[in-house]
Amino acid sequence: MQGCLRQSCFFCTDRCRNVLFCIFAPVLARLTPLPEGGSRLLEEQMMADRLWNSNYLKIWTGNFLLNFSFTLIVPLLPLYLSERFGATNDTIGMALAGYTLMALMIRPFSGYVVDNYPRKAVLMVCNFFFFLLFFGYIVAGSLTMFTVFRTLHGAPFGATTVAASTVAIDVLPSSRRTEGIGYYGLSNNLATALGPVLAIYLLHAFNGDFQALFWISTMFSFAGLLLDASIRLSPREFRPEKQVISLDRFFLLKGWREALAMICYSFSYGVVSTYVAIYGKEELGMTGGTGIFFSLFAVGLIVSRLTGAKALRQNRVTYNASVGVIASLCGYLLFAAMHNPVGYYASAFVIGLGNGHMYPAFQNMFINLAENSQRGTANSSILTSWDAGLGLGVLFGGMLSEHFGYHSAFWAALAVNAAGVVWYFFHVRRHFEQNKLR
Repeated sequence: MQGCLRQSCFFCTDRCRNVLFCIFAPVLARLTPLPEGGSRLLEEQMMADRLWNSNYLKIWTGNFLLNFSFTLIVPLLPLYLSERFGATNDTIGMALAGYTLMALMIRPFSGYVVDNYPRKAVLMVCNFFFFLLFFGYIVAGSLTMFTVFRTLHGAPFGATTVAASTVAIDVLPSSRRTEGIGYYGLSNNLATALGPVLAIYLLHAFNGDFQALFWISTMFSFAGLLLDASIRLSPREFRPEKQVISLDRFFLLKGWREALAMICYSFSYGVVSTYVAIYGKEELGMTGGTGIFFSLFAVGLIVSRLTGAKALRQNRVTYNASVGVIASLCGYLLFAAMHNPVGYYASAFVIGLGNGHMYPAFQNMFINLAENSQRGTANSSILTSWDAGLGLGVLFGGMLSEHFGYHSAFWAALAVNAAGVVWYFFHVRRHFEQNKLR
């Protein structure tokens, strides 16, 4: 046994609190008589309780690369469609909403498939098609062809994210699952924040060549595919259920209240994240402001994990959710009310701080409302809810900004987010505490 300052050990609780005790733990272990085979059993227990085990690191990084390859192009697609095909804002909204709509349609079925068939095989097949369809952006020569490829791309993305998040839960030790889910959500959030930052830099580095950006996204996607292929899961027998299939196998009905709140939050994010680049360029005259915006968003996410990890370890899920939804609401208020660089950048940090608390907490809510046999369904339910709100935000954000201006779209995002916050405090929080299974 080795001394530990950060990991769990036989002599420590979940986190070492007494540094001197941890330093002398190996000495005590040698002096303490153990039954035959006791040392081996203790080491096996330590390995079993490791949060950052090999498989978790691989699925965490693979999920980061999956989302990173996706978000590397998302914020710049409105600019690409406008410059390349002369598309208007409402046309851009409809062209981009197809991706989210397809992911929304496939995710409920993905949850059922993941729960009843080998998860590694489902993950690899879906991830392969996600990688393959990146080539569609490269060859698309018209707005119609681009829209078709973009819409089709949503199906493997939706299925892959469900499979990956369920595999992540499988490889986590049960004693660290709540904390691990929180860190896993950080892989999504960091990719969402860092992707646009690198995208802005690369676009300038390649003198506005969007094709180069598409190729780079394709390579990141392929790297994630290779990493997922190296994951080793314990052998389990998966058989399709013989019982009558019900709606609850495709969507976690117990979580509909949480789902409605999530739709409101993702609606707001869909509006702001999609149009923040073109808004900053046209309204505020900041050609490079998007990169800084998403950098500050990423900082907010990291701070949220540092401040929220302890609450998740203590299973204070609703506390983290409450902090997150209030912080996000304040961030959207800043973005909508302050039409200057200060509001633009400050809102990015606050929204990141709020989303970093909110999303992992809500994912834990869905997981803790579901039976162990419904992990895939629980994951698909929260992702379906997020996609539904995101797609509506992209679609209606485009319509509102085209006909009434960007500020109307951002105030609408704030109003929908506020409705979600009210719904959470009056209905969601109490429902979860009364119905959670663990």
